[in-house]
Amino acid sequence: MQKETVLIIGSCGQVGTELTENLRALFGDDNVIASDLKNPGTPFWNNGPFEILDVLDQKKLGEVIAKYKPNQIYHLAALLSASAEKNPKFGWTLNMDGLFYVFDTALEYKVKRVFWPSSIAVFGPGTPKDNTPQDCVMDPNTVYGITKLAGERYCDYYFNRYGLDVRSIRYPGLIGYKADAGGGTTDYAVEIFHEAIKTGTYNCFLKPDTELPMLYMPDAIKATIDITNAPADTVKIRSAYNIAGFSFTPEILAAKIRNHIPDFTITYNPDHRQAIADSWPRSINDAEARNHWGWNNSFDLDQMVNDMLLNLKQRYQKPL
Repeated sequence: MQKETVLIIGSCGQVGTELTENLRALFGDDNVIASDLKNPGTPFWNNGPFEILDVLDQKKLGEVIAKYKPNQIYHLAALLSASAEKNPKFGWTLNMDGLFYVFDTALEYKVKRVFWPSSIAVFGPGTPKDNTPQDCVMDPNTVYGITKLAGERYCDYYFNRYGLDVRSIRYPGLIGYKADAGGGTTDYAVEIFHEAIKTGTYNCFLKPDTELPMLYMPDAIKATIDITNAPADTVKIRSAYNIAGFSFTPEILAAKIRNHIPDFTITYNPDHRQAIADSWPRSINDAEARNHWGWNNSFDLDQMVNDMLLNLKQRYQKPL
């Protein structure tokens, strides 16, 4: 793979943390510029360049791009589904104005390629729930979903109108152990592992039978890097690709955890996030991503559970 200079916007979030680590391993620490609203100050973030950057500050964004001259930009800064419902106007401003600033500045400085993540939040109550196809009714009923659907259309527009090489995938729920969940509707699938190890019990904010599509973070990072570095002629969809790993419910996940922690208990107290989850698909058809640029997940549900518990037990220094 050709060596690239990369700027990551929103690098300290759930996806950005692991993406930064993987891209620095791939392209070298000095070639991957991390940026976020603040520097966590830990040694990891000081291994390579770090810039304090608010994506809504277009002037500073231009200065950072002019300074480092990145070939690729990964634009991850966003207000996620549950958080955006609490502050809908700011959700629109951050998610849409930030997108325009990145796209316009990338054009100005002739950045070769931009990655921007979409989400299964683009789907809504009218979407087929099972094996949801790439192209179907998309009627999102959350601010996050509305901004992601609008963003997808602008990805396609900027590609066809201005020739900006934008690539995108629709993340399902993402599960990882290296960073905290970021305020989304599927956060329970991260929190449950921490609580299972720390306290042996978890109070879930979704109903036990709420089935949603999920993806383990190593696979999400692999998909992100793969599509961004795939030959341009293999990226045939310029809005966003469906991708998925596996689907499950809270009660299924709890049972899987109980195979390792027999005394683990779960209770259910659905809140406002239940309505969001009910509007989303139960499973995703990602045939186009697999056929066009070779997407393929490595982890199934059991492998994900095993790996999450192994790594979090080490983090909390619990017996394996």
